[in-house]
Amino acid sequence: MPLRTTSITETLAQVFGYHEFRPHQREIVEHVIDGGDAFVLMPTGGGKSLTFQIPALHRPGTAIVVSPLISLMKDQVDALTANGVSAACLNSSLSAEESSAVLGDLRAGRLDLLYVAPERLMLDGFLDMIATMPIALFAIDEAHCVSQWGHDFRPEYVRLGELRGRFPGIPLIALTATADDQTRDDVRVRLHIGHAPVFSAGFDRPNIRYTVADKRSGIEQLKKFVAARPEGDSGIVYCLSRKRVEDVAKKLKASGVKAAAYHAGLPSATRTRVQEDFLRDKVRVVVATVAFGMGIDKPDVRFVVHYDMPKNIEGYYQETGRAGRDGLPAEAFMLFGLQDAVTARMLIENSPNAEQVRIELHKLQAMVAFAEATTCRRRVLLGYFGERLEEDCGNCDVCLDPPELFDATVEAQKVLSAVFRTGERFGIGHVIDVLKGADTDKIRQWEHTELSVYGIGDSLSRDEWTSVIRQLIHRGYLRQDIAQYSALKFEAGARDVLRGDIELMLARPRAVVRPAEKRAKRSGAALSIEPGGPDEPLFERLRELRREIAAEQQVPAYVVFSDKSLADMAVSRPTSREEFLGVHGVGEAKLERYGEVFLDAIARD
Repeated sequence: MPLRTTSITETLAQVFGYHEFRPHQREIVEHVIDGGDAFVLMPTGGGKSLTFQIPALHRPGTAIVVSPLISLMKDQVDALTANGVSAACLNSSLSAEESSAVLGDLRAGRLDLLYVAPERLMLDGFLDMIATMPIALFAIDEAHCVSQWGHDFRPEYVRLGELRGRFPGIPLIALTATADDQTRDDVRVRLHIGHAPVFSAGFDRPNIRYTVADKRSGIEQLKKFVAARPEGDSGIVYCLSRKRVEDVAKKLKASGVKAAAYHAGLPSATRTRVQEDFLRDKVRVVVATVAFGMGIDKPDVRFVVHYDMPKNIEGYYQETGRAGRDGLPAEAFMLFGLQDAVTARMLIENSPNAEQVRIELHKLQAMVAFAEATTCRRRVLLGYFGERLEEDCGNCDVCLDPPELFDATVEAQKVLSAVFRTGERFGIGHVIDVLKGADTDKIRQWEHTELSVYGIGDSLSRDEWTSVIRQLIHRGYLRQDIAQYSALKFEAGARDVLRGDIELMLARPRAVVRPAEKRAKRSGAALSIEPGGPDEPLFERLRELRREIAAEQQVPAYVVFSDKSLADMAVSRPTSREEFLGVHGVGEAKLERYGEVFLDAIARD
C-alpha cells in the first residue's frame, strides 16, 4: 500500500474536512507515525479516532483497530468510507462471502484500516496470517476494558498484551475516554507499553450542562424535561433494570414521544432495528440499560438522562459523554433518589470478591457525592479524575442556581484537625464520629476519645459535616485514598486552611436539588455555541435534505454531514465549491459527493 505524500495537515483537511488539529492531536499523530507507542486519554468527542486514522494513512501497511462492539465498527467504517478511506470490519455480523472478501482485500494490501473484535484478533490463525503482512499500527479502542480496575472489564482484552511480544516493531496506541490514575497505569502495564507517553487532553466537556434533580415523580419529571426540548433533539435515557427500561419507554410513547426500549434481553433483530432507527432519526429517544451506547457514534445526541443514578462516576462520565459529541450545546440530566444508592450498594455487596466490593463501594460513594454536591458539579467531576478547575464552570445547575454560602473556615479547620489527629488513616464516617463524640468500637479501639478534637462537632449534624467534608474534597483540600479504604488524606492548601491563611466559604446543603427547567429549554434551543447562531429555517431545510440523502443511501444522517457542518453552512452560506470546502467537516470526498446538491439548496434559500 503506497504511503501518502501529503502532509498530515493536508490529510486532515482533504480527507476529514478539518482545518486545524485539536489539542495534542498533532503531537500524537507525529509520535505514532514515527513508530512510537502511546496511551491516549481524550474525552468522548475529543477526536481520539483521528490520532490513529491519520497515522494509518501515512504508515505502510494496514492499521488493525481493536473495537469492542460490532455497531461501533460499522459506524466508523461507514464514516471513513464516506471520506474516501479504504476501511472494513471483520466480525460475526458478516456472511462467509463477506468475510472472505474482506480477508482478500487485507491480503492484497487494499485496506488502510481493519476493525476487529479482540476475540477475532487473538485467534492464533489470524495472528499468524497478519504476521506475514505489513501492519501500520495496532489501535486498542476502549482500552480501559484491559484493566482489572476498568468499569467495563472484559477478559478477552487481557490477552492483547501478547501483541507487543509478537509484533515488537509495530506501534501500539491505547485509547480511552475514561481512566483514573490506577486504570491508566494498569492498562499500560498489561499491554506492555509502560514506557509509552500518556497524552491527556483532559476530561472537560464544556458544552455539556450538568443538572441533577431530586427524584420525586420520576416519569412526570422525565416527560416534562423531554417536552421542554426542541422537537428535533434526540436523546438517551438510561435506567438500571430491563423492567424499568420497558416501563419508561412505554410511558414516553404514550405521551407522544417517539421512543423505543433497548436492553440485552430483547431479540438481536429488535436491538439492531432500534439502533438503526435512532441513528437515522426515526426514533427520537432510546430508553436503555448501559448495554446501549458504547457503540453509538451519533454526534448529534442533544441530551442524556439518567433516570436512575449510575454506580460510578466512570460510567456516568462515559454515558453523559454521548451527548454533544459535535461540540454543540447538550445536557446531562440525572434524577437522584437515595433509594438508588441503597439499591446500587446491595448489588455491589452481592459480589463474592471482597477487593472488588471495596473498590466499587468507594466509586459509589464518589457518585453519591457528585449527586449531592453543593459546589460546581464540573469541579466535582473533573476533580474525581485528578483535574482541578480553577473557577466554577457557570454551566451546571449549581452554578446557575447557587446555594447559600457561609463562612466555614472554623468548620473546615475542625475537619482537617480531626483528619490530621487520626493519622490520615480513616474515612468520612469515622472522622465524623470523632467530631460528634460518638461511642463506637473503632473509636475505643484506637483510643480516639483521648484526642483534642473528640466531640468538638456538636454544632453541625452528620449530614452537614458530610457536606463540609465532601466540599473540601471537591475543592482539592482533601482526597480519598482508594488503596486505603477511602481514607482521607491532606492535599495542597490543607495546611493553609488549618493555619487560618485562607477564609473558606462553603455552601449550605440543600434538602432538595431542583431541576432547572427554564434553563433546560435555553440550553437546547441554540445550536451554535457562538452568539448569532445558524439561520434556523435554512438549518432545518438542510437537515431535511440530509435526512432524504441518508435514507436513500441507507446510512445514518451524520455520515452525510454532522449537525455542526449544517450549522456552519447555515451561517457561512457558501456559494462556490471552494467556499463549501471551507465548511467544518467537508473534505474532498464529501465535496464531490454532496457539494452540488447542498450548494443548490443554499442558493435557493
